[in-house]
Amino acid sequence: MSTILVFGATGAVGRFLLPLLAPRYRVLPVSRTPAGADWLRADLNDESVAWPAADAVISLGPLDAFSVWLERRGAGMPRRIVALSSMSAESKRDSADAAERALAQRLADAEARVLRCAAEHDGAATLLRPTLIYGGGSDRSLAPIARFARRYRILPVPLGASGLRQPVHARDVATACVAALEAPASHGKVYPLGGGERLRFDALLMRLRRAIPGAVLPLPVPIAALRLVARLRAGGGFGAAALGRLCVPLVADNSAAQRDFSYAPGAFDEHAVLPE
Repeated sequence: MSTILVFGATGAVGRFLLPLLAPRYRVLPVSRTPAGADWLRADLNDESVAWPAADAVISLGPLDAFSVWLERRGAGMPRRIVALSSMSAESKRDSADAAERALAQRLADAEARVLRCAAEHDGAATLLRPTLIYGGGSDRSLAPIARFARRYRILPVPLGASGLRQPVHARDVATACVAALEAPASHGKVYPLGGGERLRFDALLMRLRRAIPGAVLPLPVPIAALRLVARLRAGGGFGAAALGRLCVPLVADNSAAQRDFSYAPGAFDEHAVLPE
């Protein structure tokens, strides 16, 4: 039975990934605070850790830190690597916000390091770029919006927010990790991963509203007003780039993932954004 290290296992994707791996692999989830008896208490940034031998590694956490860990491991690294990146590597590459451009560059650099490390040590890496991950209430995009609406019974809806979004359930990302792990066709490649449904951002918010028990009032807000509020709150245009993307499609072409490891995500499930 192959041994697999899993970084970032306490996150939304890890919750679904570990049960998928357990029947077929010896799984060693890694975290600073173990969540079970079989977990390895360690920090991938700690150079003093004596890492156990493993056939494969799946990284669900920050890709830049993971790429540095691989470089330190050198010839002792696992030969099979699956790691999550983000569609931000592409969507924020030409952002008007310098911080967003820097994030995109860090992701691109980390992707290159992971692929290079694998190639230099006879390994095989697969990188996955999910779009908007949701499920279980731990994401930083849809879950905060849903919590705001549930608490205040108001849901601001930007007028004319026509940009398409393709939210992907954490369960589908976990399934993709396992499928890519076992698919030789995925070696050395980077895949965008979107959900099974594309929705306008304003329509996505209205779907989210319907999933919240009780009355929630949709509050139409002009995007120009949101830009003004962002400037006043941050004193320098905080969030302006994100607001500008409300009318821009941020979607993924799933065709390569479908071809190489039979990726088949489900439609958006608004009821899964927050835990019941």
